[in-house]
Amino acid sequence: MSEVFIVGVDLAKRVFQVHGATTTGDVLFRKKLSRAQFAKFLGDLPARIVAMEACASAHYWGREAQTAGHEVRLVPAAYVKPFVKRHKSDAVDAEAISEAALRPSMRFVPVKTPEQQSQAMLFRTREMFVRQRTQTINAIRAHLAEFGIVLRLRIRNPDTFAHEVEERVAALPELARALADRLLEQIATISKQVSALDKKIKAHARSSHDAQLMQTMPGVGPMSAMAVEAFCPPAKNFRSGRDFAAWLGLVPRQHSTGGKERLGRVTKMGQKDVRRLLIIGAMSVINSIERRKRCVEPWLARMLETRPRMVVAVALTNRMARRLWAMMATGQVYRIPGAAA
Repeated sequence: MSEVFIVGVDLAKRVFQVHGATTTGDVLFRKKLSRAQFAKFLGDLPARIVAMEACASAHYWGREAQTAGHEVRLVPAAYVKPFVKRHKSDAVDAEAISEAALRPSMRFVPVKTPEQQSQAMLFRTREMFVRQRTQTINAIRAHLAEFGIVLRLRIRNPDTFAHEVEERVAALPELARALADRLLEQIATISKQVSALDKKIKAHARSSHDAQLMQTMPGVGPMSAMAVEAFCPPAKNFRSGRDFAAWLGLVPRQHSTGGKERLGRVTKMGQKDVRRLLIIGAMSVINSIERRKRCVEPWLARMLETRPRMVVAVALTNRMARRLWAMMATGQVYRIPGAAA
């Protein structure tokens, strides 16, 4: 064990494949361990580098390895794939993970804290309930369309929607009315759950200093601030705001060669929920500008005159991401004069 420099681990639910190697990559051992054996292995192993793929349960085992005194390197799955040598097996994957983690230019995923994972769980739960509510509403629309009843679109108030459904189904058979009532009850129950989760998100935003700091920027609300806290790496992990914007996928995709620069659409890399919420926030800023007929940033006013709104929103989102990074790195509030007016 004294010669071991890095241990690559292919995670699973019950059986873990472990690959031990030296600094030069020479193989020292390959082991297949059960869940209990792997936990004991981490405790008995002298402090070493433990590399894992950033997948399900990686953050939990990363914290366990850190508690045992090891340096943890979580490698994104896309960066492990080039190191896989032919075929597919747990042993081959573990070796590829260790080789990828030894690269000096490799990028790693920070280990999340239990608090961050709790915030992510809160966000994901709310998203799931919203999807279920949308599915149920679409189910009612589809069922009633079979009876020749076409409901109005964009009914945002659940009470208004329920009232219209009850009026339109009055002439339907009793069974159809009863089933429509069941679906409406399901929508009401889910809406209560979503409202309760919204209150939790707002309470968290009020209690978190970082969330309050981010909300000083126009277009960033409690949901966006919590998503950044839950899903994004710390600001110190990025050299600049440009790197943070690139991580979010808000920069053009490059396909340059022979000295010729070819830029395409935005890459859409990084965390899609944060990117989506920031774009929605940018659209709200643009809508506010168009309502008030006033824009304090000349570049934004020029773009709104010549470019499509969605293109302008993505450009504004890129700038918002860079400013968010600066705010988180320096601890300063949003200070562009008159930008929120």
